[in-house]
Amino acid sequence: MQRFMTKLGVISVVNLFFAATIGLTTAQADTWPAEEQAFIEMLETEHNIPRERTESLLRNAQKQQDIIDAISRPWEARPWHEYYKIFLTEKRLQDGIAFWQAHEETLQRASATYGVPEEIIVAIMGVETSYGTIMGRHRVLDALYTLGFHYPPRQTFFRDELRQFIQLSEEENIPATEIKGSYAGAMGYGQFISSSYRYYAVDFDNDGVRDLMGNVVDAIGSVANYFAKHRWQQSQPIAVPAWVSSDTPVAELTSGRGQTLTHTVADLKKAGVNFITALPDDTRARLFAFEEADGEFSYWVGLPNFYAITRYNHSPLYAMAVLQLAKQLREHR
Repeated sequence: MQRFMTKLGVISVVNLFFAATIGLTTAQADTWPAEEQAFIEMLETEHNIPRERTESLLRNAQKQQDIIDAISRPWEARPWHEYYKIFLTEKRLQDGIAFWQAHEETLQRASATYGVPEEIIVAIMGVETSYGTIMGRHRVLDALYTLGFHYPPRQTFFRDELRQFIQLSEEENIPATEIKGSYAGAMGYGQFISSSYRYYAVDFDNDGVRDLMGNVVDAIGSVANYFAKHRWQQSQPIAVPAWVSSDTPVAELTSGRGQTLTHTVADLKKAGVNFITALPDDTRARLFAFEEADGEFSYWVGLPNFYAITRYNHSPLYAMAVLQLAKQLREHR
């Protein structure tokens, strides 16, 4: 009996040790780096996202080095004469005309509703995703996790976008582990980031769902709404070509933040910039220089609608590509 009790005691001790080991392993699996822990708690306490939901998504998320590599060498860092060739092609023009024809009624309705030209909406779709044919190959969850926790230069922005994405997935019943997009976490026909999706997407076909990935009608309406919310000025110019003289202080006029309208129409004319516009002298404006293949520069004066396009993508090169593609589409349509 004494021997039996001793064996039982040994067995019990072994079992207790085994159980404790399992418990330790589970605890280790549920511990998080401090920043991720804070993120989980913030979503739970400030946004009512269950802790288990965020933990599950973070466990599923994967750091992808190619995402960091891609954001470290954006196309917008190239000179204009290289950049525009990506988007201003005969194929993109012809595909855009076909897209316009296929969705003419929706585009007309979006333009009438929001005051944004049809060709601008089509051009955005063309530059962003080739009219929905190239929507991105990275999981949005991986992109936002990678940039939010492993890319210090912009981690604050992307960590907030990850928060917005988790909220969006809850609100719109989006499968967060399946949706794919760009290396920056943009989604759908118009490549909306999560915050833009939440704030500017519209249910343009009135089916009760805001679907920017699979519903082109919603996507068209949402792009138009985005520009309307960013103060698009109906029937006003976007940018006009300009000419400068040898004594025009070009460097001074083009310096500063990349897209902010730093001057007025009157300021630029007084400084020797020659251009034609019917807008009042106090209209905000900015001289932009675009490097051509021969090393020379072409000059354009960007106006409030040009600035509105840079709300979609902050690069002046992007805004100019959208403008030029839109003009081609309108001329050939």
